[in-house]
Amino acid sequence: MSLTLIIILVTVAISYYSWQNPSTLENMVLNPYKVSKKGQYYRFITSGFVHADFMHLLFNMLTLWFIGEGIERLFGMLFGGNGRIYFGALYLLGIIASDVPTFLKHRNNSGYNSLGASGGVAAVLFAAVLYAPLLEICLYFLLCIPGFIFGILFIGYSYYESRRGTGFVNHDAHMYGAIFGLLFMAAVYPAAVPGFFQQISGWRLF
Repeated sequence: MSLTLIIILVTVAISYYSWQNPSTLENMVLNPYKVSKKGQYYRFITSGFVHADFMHLLFNMLTLWFIGEGIERLFGMLFGGNGRIYFGALYLLGIIASDVPTFLKHRNNSGYNSLGASGGVAAVLFAAVLYAPLLEICLYFLLCIPGFIFGILFIGYSYYESRRGTGFVNHDAHMYGAIFGLLFMAAVYPAAVPGFFQQISGWRLF
């Protein structure tokens, strides 16, 4: 069984359990104030395994399913038996790294909570974008565009919405998770960087 599938099954199980037990959900979400004042640093990880509702869970896990196994296989080819370790590090560190800016921004706000695997999923997705920028990414299964164009739009939109500060979506987690994924892939496989520019240099719209 792939590590991607294991992560999905564990996340689905924990999310479902937390919906039935609100106290568990409360203890697992990222509450920057409790992290800061009570030292509950475990929330950086546990918040990535709980979700607000079924659609939130479905979107994250479908995206992870479509992209994760490909990156896991790639890491297996690049790093042999350590491939799973690299993939697990990408995902879990992506969750943590994506939440650090949120923690810094809201550490004095006791009423702020954040949850979901979006940071880790974005990290995996953007690691794939750096390695294979022409990989087509389909929005809502309809509009398919090259990964590097999607990446520009995604980070730009996340930055814009983060600065607006409206709604309940943690756009900071999306943006910083994506950036972490790019940096992680560049660090563990530096050849991906020149490969990225080589691939997009030959791309033509028509």
